[in-house]
Amino acid sequence: MEDTNHRPTWKTLLAFGIIYFVWGSTFLAIRVGVREVPPLVLAAIRFSVAGLVLFGWMLARGERAPRGREWRSASILGMIIFLFDYGLLFWAEQRVPSGIAAVMLATIPVFMALSEIIFLRTQRLTVRLAVALLIGLGGVGVLMSRALNLGGAPIDKLGATALIFASISWSVASAFARKLPLPSSKVMSSGAQMLAGGIFLTIAASAFGEFRDFHPWAVSRGAWLALLYLIVAGSIIGFTAYVWLIHHESPTKVGTYAYVNPIVAVLVGYFLGGEALTTRTILGTFLVLISVIVITTTPAKKPAEALLAEDAA
Repeated sequence: MEDTNHRPTWKTLLAFGIIYFVWGSTFLAIRVGVREVPPLVLAAIRFSVAGLVLFGWMLARGERAPRGREWRSASILGMIIFLFDYGLLFWAEQRVPSGIAAVMLATIPVFMALSEIIFLRTQRLTVRLAVALLIGLGGVGVLMSRALNLGGAPIDKLGATALIFASISWSVASAFARKLPLPSSKVMSSGAQMLAGGIFLTIAASAFGEFRDFHPWAVSRGAWLALLYLIVAGSIIGFTAYVWLIHHESPTKVGTYAYVNPIVAVLVGYFLGGEALTTRTILGTFLVLISVIVITTTPAKKPAEALLAEDAA
């Protein structure tokens, strides 16, 4: 990690500002885009272009292109992350406000913790974790429940279901990423995954007939600007800032974007997108963020069998 005494403070603040506010605002940009462009087509254009730029940039800098096994891994992750996670997110934002969509995706650490406990067995279910998981799921329940009189309508069930599956997809991809062979360069790896994901999204958009409903000349300037913002600011600049930060700051500090993005998305949706800010939204967001903070700050505890295996070694 670089010596912080020789690194300008403004660079660190700028990088954090980008991953906090740019990534938080991309949810509204998606919402604007899918009003006029079919969701899978919009996602396909975003990630195909961004992936091609990142991939080409790395090749121009002399970075080694992924080999066969690495392309296979990038394709698997590209399908899970970009086709399933982002594809479902873009589709859901036709039915769910952008701020709420961001809050629902903030449950990713909840599903990652569950996968570590149940499948990977790299985490044990403690009282602290159990309470955090229940709080997070309770937050989702507040956003979806029709029984609670909290002001504002509960979110669309199909949209909410899509977002839950999107969160699960990301947690599955995170588990796979630990075991799959990938390029050592994070930018090259992500560029390859985006490129593969863009191809899968293009195939899916074609299979669902979305290109028949896509008439570029009928799309407004606002929707094109939203797409440009997603490509340049959200994917290229945002990811570059993220990679720079993880090489210069602790993962704990960088990971704080998971708490800030939903708040930014809710506020941007309210002030710029005209989305409602009700008691339901505030309470659901609060519960989900409390859950995420507790889960991500809980130190990993290896299960007993893993500890015994280490002792035996």
